[in-house]
Amino acid sequence: MRDHAFNTTRLKRHLCSFVALGAVMANAMTPSLVFAATAEAIKTRTPIKHVIVIIGENRSFDHIFATYKPVNKNEKVLNLLSEGIVKADGSPGPDYSKAAQEQASDTTTYQNAPTQTGPYAVLPPALTGGPAAPYFCKALGVNATSCVADANIAFAKTIENGLPDNYYKYLLTGGTGQASHVPDARVFYAGKDASHLPNGPYQLTNAKYPYDAYAASPVHRFFQMWQQLDCKADRGHGAKGFGCRNDLYPWVEATVGAGSNGAAQPSGFNDSTTGEGSTSMGFFNVENGDAPYLKKLADDYTMSDNYHQGVAGGTGANHVMLGYADAIWFSDGAGHAAVPPHNTVNPSAPGATGPGGSALSEIENPNPQPGTNNYYIQDGYGGGSGSPTAVSPKASYGGGSYVACADATEPGVGPILNYLGALRRPVPSRCQNGHYYLMNNYNPGYFGDGSNAYADKNPDNYVFTVPPTSVRSIGDELNDHKIGWAYYGDQYNIYLTDKYQLKWNNGDEYCNICNWAQYSTSIMTDAGQRAAHIKDTTDLYAAIKSGDLPAVSYVKPSGLVDGHPASSKLNLFEGFTKKIVNMVKANPKLWDDTAILVTFDEGGGYWDSGYVQPVDFFGDGTRVPMIIVSKYSTGGHINHSYTDHASVVKFIEANWDLPPITSRSRDNLPNPRTEENPYVPVNSPAIGDMMDMFQFARHDGHGEDHDRFGGYGYGYGKN
Repeated sequence: MRDHAFNTTRLKRHLCSFVALGAVMANAMTPSLVFAATAEAIKTRTPIKHVIVIIGENRSFDHIFATYKPVNKNEKVLNLLSEGIVKADGSPGPDYSKAAQEQASDTTTYQNAPTQTGPYAVLPPALTGGPAAPYFCKALGVNATSCVADANIAFAKTIENGLPDNYYKYLLTGGTGQASHVPDARVFYAGKDASHLPNGPYQLTNAKYPYDAYAASPVHRFFQMWQQLDCKADRGHGAKGFGCRNDLYPWVEATVGAGSNGAAQPSGFNDSTTGEGSTSMGFFNVENGDAPYLKKLADDYTMSDNYHQGVAGGTGANHVMLGYADAIWFSDGAGHAAVPPHNTVNPSAPGATGPGGSALSEIENPNPQPGTNNYYIQDGYGGGSGSPTAVSPKASYGGGSYVACADATEPGVGPILNYLGALRRPVPSRCQNGHYYLMNNYNPGYFGDGSNAYADKNPDNYVFTVPPTSVRSIGDELNDHKIGWAYYGDQYNIYLTDKYQLKWNNGDEYCNICNWAQYSTSIMTDAGQRAAHIKDTTDLYAAIKSGDLPAVSYVKPSGLVDGHPASSKLNLFEGFTKKIVNMVKANPKLWDDTAILVTFDEGGGYWDSGYVQPVDFFGDGTRVPMIIVSKYSTGGHINHSYTDHASVVKFIEANWDLPPITSRSRDNLPNPRTEENPYVPVNSPAIGDMMDMFQFARHDGHGEDHDRFGGYGYGYGKN
């Protein structure tokens, strides 16, 4: 899965060529290694012996939990309802204007907090996204918004095995019934249609727009998110946060969207041209029946309302942060920093190549194109076919995703460094001289078979690929201490038979950019490491049943069920999560010592009202849900400690008494200390280790010194 636009196109193009997969999947399955005895024998500092991290796609906290009410009356949650922005029925609340979105002007050089020109009178149109007919219906030759039938459900089960039986019907429902990128006829809020929405967030669901529906996807890229957050150091300190207003979401969507890859701004450009409009402002209503399973988990266990995506960017960079607690950088493939391809792109003919014979321009330049308002010079997922053998005038082009963030003279870098340096507690960038860091989505440096994906010149390969990395990961740290771990990727076994992911007659929707281990030389060049640690979710299900589960498991659904807007739906991710939770609970011995962390890679560009702490140049970004499901996290508690993706690494390290991955990785940061505002660390930059999301003292007889962890609110770890 390379990005949201590519993934949607891919599903449309290739689901029609699916064949029955039962025999293929059975042949591809490999026996899981027996980890349980090792995991249980290794000493931990809590009763937790197994951690399972389930990672969904592209949903912010407020997008899902805007109207959530804690089950405990003495608990509070920071969301649109508690802020008075909306009422419990989703309608505008008394403080709706707190969420008003602004327009701005940025016509010369990139500004992370551009000059505002006034609030919107009405939002840009809310546009359609996702399939008119569900992908599986199209594959079956049915052009309708749904096609639920027993035979069609049976067909869906041959493609995806990650759902409970009663969720497969959702692969056959929810089509938009409309063309793409037009005002969405289903949207109706506060008495207004999609083209006349009030200036603020709007509820997606209504009588015409069911929860079970495909929806559009907002932009979620690095420089765009910094602008959307609109942060200035002189706006707030201490209890007031970090000076971010979160008020430029639709403006960024409408002015630049997901980037141009260097192509010229289209003629007649308006607030619908990028295909996004005000997509970012949509939210669900859990008090009205939306996201019922995630709500149940929040009601029954512990949820954070202050957990953040680790990078102000997209899927790839955030999965890297989940595995490395750091960013990775462009190299020569042998561990030495290098300069990415940086060729000239002709805006009027971007696929044409100049003297260098290439139109790849992989260094970001968010300065506006001349004569435009905020339409970036170079940013995007990569233009053209993506083939390394494509030639002029149809060469692959653009692809800006790297940033030399130690150099204030580089486009876009200076304003962010200035902001970090002007904070009351200045924040180091953690950028090394001469290093170009990956800020968005590129394919990993290795294929599943261990071959070098960056160097592969096969015409079916994808040229927008990061070279192999020598940066240490949590996998290296766990290996050093002989602690079992695995990355379970849905449909990985099929991907092994189709490494270019272009033939698709076998239903491959494995997410390669999501597997942080697949970027790593130390893991991917060792056949034993690959066999031991990179597996299919079929192996996960077998391991849960038998109890032979490694100490640490990262789990990623396929692009069909990961919940990504446009290409998937949130209820499909709910089903994927429910299957795993129910399986673990059905194994009493495993449930007794397991913590399941349910989260999302990033907010997907959806607006959120929460605080965002700058911890370095790379982020953080918006809040995303984090729910910890464990017998030690019951009770419907809402945790406010500031955490992000590196907190997952910090929890693993705290639980197994491990050191930080490297001397510079983000897991070196202290746990947050707060004063009058429980959300804002006064010792910034600081991120928690999530130990205070558990209540181990309530359960006697489990683990040494467990009483020291007390109850909720007691943070244990590096202070």
